[in-house]
Amino acid sequence: MTEDQQHKSGCGGSRGKSGAADRQNVQITGTLAKIRHKLIVMSGKGGVGKSSVSAGLAVTLALTGYQVGLLDVDIHGPSLAGIMGVKGLLDISAENKVVAKQVHDNLKVVSMQSLMKDTDQAVIWRGPAKSGVIRQFVGDVMWGELDFLIIDAPPGTGDEPLSVAQTIPEAKAVIVTTPQDVALSDVRKSINFCRVINMETLGLVENMGPFECPCCGKSVALFKSGGGEVTAEKMKLPFLGTLPFDPNVVKACDAGKALSMTTTAPAFMAAVAQIVEKIIATVSIE
Repeated sequence: MTEDQQHKSGCGGSRGKSGAADRQNVQITGTLAKIRHKLIVMSGKGGVGKSSVSAGLAVTLALTGYQVGLLDVDIHGPSLAGIMGVKGLLDISAENKVVAKQVHDNLKVVSMQSLMKDTDQAVIWRGPAKSGVIRQFVGDVMWGELDFLIIDAPPGTGDEPLSVAQTIPEAKAVIVTTPQDVALSDVRKSINFCRVINMETLGLVENMGPFECPCCGKSVALFKSGGGEVTAEKMKLPFLGTLPFDPNVVKACDAGKALSMTTTAPAFMAAVAQIVEKIIATVSIE
């Protein structure tokens, strides 16, 4: 039996796996010690603009002067690489660490999409594999000193958000919804998920809210309005604000120019800036 075979079987295999896990735990602890605040952006269902909100939070924080990391753990449907204009595969350092993509002096991005040569490739993984790559994203990436790590989770309450909560127990949740009833029903599940696993929730954001019609100037509500605030009140959560529906946000994200949202989508970014102020005020109490 070769040494490699020994590590793959019996007690040798168990010791090998245990040793690797211990080393990774040390790496994760060391990485997290350099990151002041960790925020996981969640949603009860897909299509509510969670990734654009994650990008908006990261961009606003970075342009405010904070050092920010943006991590996409939506393994089956990663979109932040495209939104942030990140192209190509991630680099590996001489120390065998993954190098996050630098998209701004204050902003680094890591996405599952940046690990795949074919971006249209389907990722067909079970829970343990997804948990493993999330741990690698935290422990094996050269994040450096960060003020904020923004984690874009997939919709729902499955393996990925649970793995983030287990890997980063001090992470706090920001939950995104739209005003219509079907989204609000699902977002209550996300809120209860956070409560069951004892993850602190900083508040609820209502996305795709009313916007000003460019023709007549009247307020237009595509998906009703006010549902997010009412839900936050009923669930006894802080309401972080309403983000207006803005076609310029869609255009900027599709073009990979999320950093330009400050000029192309001023109403959206103004609302995000208010959310950031509330988040900073909350996390500064620690």
